[in-house]
Amino acid sequence: MPLLLAACGTAAPGPQARPAMWLIEDDDTRVYLLGTMHALPPGTDWDGGKVASAIDAADELILELPPAELAAAADVFRDLAPRKSPLAIEARLQGKALLGYRALEASGRAFGADGLDDWAVMVLMGQRVAQNAGLSPADGVETGLTERFEAADKPVGGLETARAQLMLFETLDPAAQRALLTRAAEESGTAVKDVAALTAAWGRGDVAALEKVINEDVDRVPAARKAIITDRNRIWSAWTKRRMARPGTVLVAVGAGHLVGADGMPAMLEAEGLRVVRVQ
Repeated sequence: MPLLLAACGTAAPGPQARPAMWLIEDDDTRVYLLGTMHALPPGTDWDGGKVASAIDAADELILELPPAELAAAADVFRDLAPRKSPLAIEARLQGKALLGYRALEASGRAFGADGLDDWAVMVLMGQRVAQNAGLSPADGVETGLTERFEAADKPVGGLETARAQLMLFETLDPAAQRALLTRAAEESGTAVKDVAALTAAWGRGDVAALEKVINEDVDRVPAARKAIITDRNRIWSAWTKRRMARPGTVLVAVGAGHLVGADGMPAMLEAEGLRVVRVQ
């Protein structure tokens, strides 16, 4: 899941990853769909194999957020995240969830949760987990792709704005926000291990494992799944179908969770009559 949001370091070689990628093709248009991880261990080798060929062949790159919007995301977060009036975290979480929240917060700087909406606290917790797992956005797929395309003077566009993306969380009903926060807090004790397993499944191109993890994460909160995954996939799939009407080769790189399952983009595009082939 999305979000969140720079140059790749000169780290020692890291793990090899060959993430899943699909191709939609007609007589004069090719659209590659690449599932990404927004943050990765330093040195991860993810851009070999068929991905390297797709990068070289593509005329343009399309991400969830274009570079300018990604740069604005932190400011948008600071604008949207505050509550209208403070609410102590102890009034939101109890038992295992409260203990998990406190343990995660103790691993770094305080979150300042009392002054933030539930969704914003959850976002900060997710960022802390990624940090504790040794993952960095500077080593994520989007950062690497942006550098490659900009160096080749190829355009980099996006499907959303930072405000629209974060408003998906801001406009979730309070019960859904609280359910997401509670689940994240309850599972924070195993979160680093879970993120490592998710990253490994992505690196293997194991879409079944990815689907299982993602379904377990969001199926308990149907409103969140609809807003954060299904509705966006439908919009992005419609964009892809329209793009097939123009010639050229495009690499579309979005979070891996958007490409798996019955409501993933490949399945939606197939249902629209397009020929979708997994190429890695």
